[in-house]
Amino acid sequence: MNANVGSLDRAVRVVAGLALIAFAVLAKDVSWSWVGWIGLVPLITGIAGRCPAYSIFGISSCPLEDQAGGKHAR
Repeated sequence: MNANVGSLDRAVRVVAGLALIAFAVLAKDVSWSWVGWIGLVPLITGIAGRCPAYSIFGISSCPLEDQAGGKHAR
């Protein structure tokens, strides 16, 4: 299985996931704090570097090597 989540995308997912989990842990008085546990999804996909939804839709935020020059495409 190839990675399909680029480095910036991974960083954003990990930060967002940790923020949502922190909300779930710290906001116990709020009745909808369970929503914060959804942060596990971006956290896991960020750490793994693979997103199943990206695979389904054929999306990849990883840079690709250029066939001619070996540089990363943007």
